[in-house]
Amino acid sequence: MKKLLETIVAELVEDKDAVEVTVDEPNEKGVVVYHLHVASSDMGRVIGKQGRIAKAIRTVMRAGASRIDQKIMVEIEE
Repeated sequence: MKKLLETIVAELVEDKDAVEVTVDEPNEKGVVVYHLHVASSDMGRVIGKQGRIAKAIRTVMRAGASRIDQKIMVEIEE
């Protein structure tokens, strides 16, 4: 799942070296949190107009996670 998120985001941003994903252990509800870090200049590209790209990224990640019986959440950070 981490590699999927990195691959999706790397195609959207200009500074591919700044893309970093950290993964937390599952919390008490069994949700795994993926923290996506990108360069500040690429935040607009990842979030998109009215958050549409961010929503699409989260939807794809949730769909992939459901195939392996996992609950996830994606947080986008600078």
